[in-house]
Amino acid sequence: MNTKELGKGGPQVPVVCLGVWPLTGTYSTVSKGQAIATLRAAVDVGLTFIDTAEGYTGTEALIGEALEGRRDEVFLTTKLSNRDHSQEHIDRAIGSSLRALRTDRIDLYQLHSPEPRWPIEDTMGHLLRHRDAGRIRYIGISNFSTEQTAEVARLGPVHSSQPRYSLLFRDAEESAVPVCLANGIGIIAHSVLAKGLLGGRYRPGHRFPEDDERASWPFFQGELFERTFRVTERLNEWAADHARDIVQLAIAWPVANSAVASSIVGAKSPEQVSHNARAGDWTLTARDLEEIEAIQGDLRLHFDRPGTTT
Repeated sequence: MNTKELGKGGPQVPVVCLGVWPLTGTYSTVSKGQAIATLRAAVDVGLTFIDTAEGYTGTEALIGEALEGRRDEVFLTTKLSNRDHSQEHIDRAIGSSLRALRTDRIDLYQLHSPEPRWPIEDTMGHLLRHRDAGRIRYIGISNFSTEQTAEVARLGPVHSSQPRYSLLFRDAEESAVPVCLANGIGIIAHSVLAKGLLGGRYRPGHRFPEDDERASWPFFQGELFERTFRVTERLNEWAADHARDIVQLAIAWPVANSAVASSIVGAKSPEQVSHNARAGDWTLTARDLEEIEAIQGDLRLHFDRPGTTT
């Protein structure tokens, strides 16, 4: 598993990060036994960078149980998900996360989103006190705008940011990437499989269950999905010529950007973990990237403008 530095002067982390959101059962039910087996398999294959959140129901406790006795093998991250950024709630949230994770420190503690009701200087100052007390080691952010990222970076060392970034959704190249590079912040790319558009499983006409959030997602519908599918099929063929597949390509591609330290990807089984981990030693060359661009052409999707492409 390749590693990269997470932010200026930060730790070395695996270039593939296991995101545990799928273990919440959002897309399909995952038993406790399967979830624990998945987490243990991740560590076994080198996916020792694990990302969860206060708001990912029950996953912190799953991680704590699965990794008991193996804490020192992993780089654990969690997030403050509640919109209450008061010092009292931060104290409770960190304490709760520590207990659930069965650990005495959180390697990377992230703000899941900005909350303007509380001044960011107060929030950051309180997180720095927890860092100085040894409860957290590094501080990160998620879903912050360019301006908000620049502001928080002036208040203390921020080592990571989590923007949406994938082969298909590249708006971060005009927003998160420049501000993170300017401030020495490492990017942990999320949604690298684009909710399955880059997963190689779904063809035009596929119908998701009504309780699946993708059932009404416009990117899986109509002519836009058909166009996207044609491109992803060709990308999958290109990956096959390199003894890989489109999932592994989607994981490896963001990390080819110097600003990106790791790609977050979920898994619901030991088999998926093993498959995803194979992307961790794939370094795309400049020629590879040129060939990928030629296949993709001008297809770019915009999450906030689902009816438009560039």
